[in-house]
Amino acid sequence: MRGPYKPYVPKNVADIRDLVGGMVCGVPGFSNVTGYFPDRNIDTEFYSLNEGLRRHRAKLGDDLYHKLREMSDRMRAHFDADPEDKTDDSRKARAIIFEMEDLLDQYARAGGIWT
Repeated sequence: MRGPYKPYVPKNVADIRDLVGGMVCGVPGFSNVTGYFPDRNIDTEFYSLNEGLRRHRAKLGDDLYHKLREMSDRMRAHFDADPEDKTDDSRKARAIIFEMEDLLDQYARAGGIWT
């Protein structure tokens, strides 16, 4: 018997980058089709992202943290507006994912604390 689902929280900034990159594969609803994570959904995915950002705020710095949180909130709003991937909102949300990846890559190239 399995215990209650506990959403993954990134352990470092590199894990945040991996989580963001992987989000594009689960859009728009982030439902689990494999059966391994039946409680995985849009709420748990954004909890993971936002909690990871919060936990690593000091490493990211306030400016980048606030920018990424604002992007996360916009991305979530677009996915909520298009749960069946039938309008332009899901495309806009995916574009935000790629922007977040770029910002995190820039952070790493600038010598940010990755681990």
